[in-house]
Amino acid sequence: MVLYIIGLGLSDEKDITVKGLEAVKSCSRIYLEAYTSILGVGKERLEAFYERPVIIADRDMVETESDAILQDADKVNVAFLVVGDPFGATTHTDLVLRAQERGIPTVPIHNASVMNAVGCCGLSLYQYGQTVSIVFFTETWRPDSFVEKIGANRQMGLHTLCLLDIKVKEQSIENLARGRKIYEPPRYMSIPTAITQLLSVTTDAYSPTTIAVGLARLGSATQQIVAGTLEELQSVDFGPPLHSLVICGKMHFLEADVVRGFAVSKETFDRYAEVSEH
Repeated sequence: MVLYIIGLGLSDEKDITVKGLEAVKSCSRIYLEAYTSILGVGKERLEAFYERPVIIADRDMVETESDAILQDADKVNVAFLVVGDPFGATTHTDLVLRAQERGIPTVPIHNASVMNAVGCCGLSLYQYGQTVSIVFFTETWRPDSFVEKIGANRQMGLHTLCLLDIKVKEQSIENLARGRKIYEPPRYMSIPTAITQLLSVTTDAYSPTTIAVGLARLGSATQQIVAGTLEELQSVDFGPPLHSLVICGKMHFLEADVVRGFAVSKETFDRYAEVSEH
């Protein structure tokens, strides 16, 4: 008997692989990790498609109550479902280590994630540098470690995938301090918000005229891709979540040809894009 770590892909219940679906149907319990990312459909759609009940696993359960997930996984099959690919977040690696410590075999079943689906915008996956995360700024907390990584990538002519913050089942500082299990409404960072934060940091790594690509709801029927300067993208309505942003480095002319097709203004794109002829 095993613990399956199953990637669900990017969009809806039908993005699961055939191998993943067969594994799910063999399981006595099915958990859905629901805080590092989200699908475009609710668990009810998953349950109808899998013909199995699905248990929502929030951050507390995964990080502090993993024993409940691993219970009897040496006697029955258990599935842990992850949006995207199983190892897109270190939390999932930690769960595998905990299972191994208990002698429970683990079987990962891979799927598409933003890390490879981002190639749809035309920028070569071989030309990406370090991926960065951009979290919501607060009045007292403005982490900007992403700046150094974007700068290092751009110095080498590489593109930077920016993963934008999501807040699911978060507590306010006051409720946390008082021990009250009251949660804030979910929040998902938009591309314009991410750009506002990027441009609020003083840096030479990028500027308002740096070319970038905004991607929304990758893999879904309403997928949206728009390219332009950071300043231009700041005014684009990308609609519902999830959003990602790519800060472009130096583009091969073939990359530029594809990205140009998504441009807010082809004239502006041609003016500011850094393009190599080789």
